[in-house]
Amino acid sequence: MRVFRIMPNLPVADIEAAKSFYTDFLGLTNEDFNLGWVARYTSPDGEAIVQLVTRDATAPVDSAVSVHTSDVEEAYADAQRRGYEIVKPLTTEPWGVRRFFVRAPDGTVLNIAHHDS
Repeated sequence: MRVFRIMPNLPVADIEAAKSFYTDFLGLTNEDFNLGWVARYTSPDGEAIVQLVTRDATAPVDSAVSVHTSDVEEAYADAQRRGYEIVKPLTTEPWGVRRFFVRAPDGTVLNIAHHDS
């Protein structure tokens, strides 16, 4: 599996209430997307990234990080071969992301994802 981005998923009660801290204070002024329950903010140079999450809309638990990979099917098969707990099966979401959740041996839940665009 080739990983090209790992970003934190920070739990917040209200994205709009939390937004100004990350955009104004930290300077993550680019809102890449906002689905109401998850929003991504990046620095103008794209080097710093954070996702704010109120509650994952389609998963049984929230993930601590999102890991973007070039081949999510291969990553899913590899996680199964290794016997890792799949928390959310491989799914194509309505917003165009193909992803699954896996629990690391330390208990951390990771969102392994691939964006078509």
